[in-house]
Amino acid sequence: MRSLTLTSALMLAMTSSAWAADTAEDNIKQQLSRVDSRFEVSSIEPAPMKGLYEVTLNSGEVLYADAKGEYILAGQLYQIDAGKGLVNLTEAKRAQARAVAMQALSEEDMVVYRPDGAVQATVHVFTDVDCPYCRKLHEEVPALNEMGVQVNYLAFPRGGMGSRAYTTMTSIWCGDAEERRERMDEAKSGGRVDEEQCDSPVMEQFALGQKLGVTGTPALVLEDGRLLPGYVPAERLKQVLGLN
Repeated sequence: MRSLTLTSALMLAMTSSAWAADTAEDNIKQQLSRVDSRFEVSSIEPAPMKGLYEVTLNSGEVLYADAKGEYILAGQLYQIDAGKGLVNLTEAKRAQARAVAMQALSEEDMVVYRPDGAVQATVHVFTDVDCPYCRKLHEEVPALNEMGVQVNYLAFPRGGMGSRAYTTMTSIWCGDAEERRERMDEAKSGGRVDEEQCDSPVMEQFALGQKLGVTGTPALVLEDGRLLPGYVPAERLKQVLGLN
């Protein structure tokens, strides 16, 4: 009889927990909708910190809320770990999202520079052809290839639709794989690329970069989702990637 009572109690506790989670999700969604109906929630999960829920918006932003949705925290959540020190849990969550987003991309939609030998690591680079530090990084692509690093370029024209960089990058993406590399090399060296129009993924990649937290160029996304903003020398990148 006692065993039956314990089992019943456990089932009731599990049911209550599930109900609370569903209620919290509904509460948070309703409260955010009251603030601004344009808020689109991607997921709501219990946060690592007890009593909080981790709210991921479709924009990529991560928020934290209580179960009633009465309090919203927009910022970074850190954990003090005895071995790792101060761990940014918010950035870790965003890194997971970046890694998933990169895995979903097709090389056919990028400008790809492959090493001659085996690929030791792959780096996705959000780039603008008119950005000085993007050009500086591009000069090191051959060195990165020699290290076994594949460089996949994604378009991020900082001026947006209609800018000079947008027009040039659209023309680059209109070519086939080899033409894209040739046109990218020309543009990054300060040369002129003949204007061409096509159905390119330039603005889709620009929007993706914004969603993933890219605010400037170059912006490097590693395979584990880490975001490295700004120019990173090849030798430094080699160390970050853990290559020999």
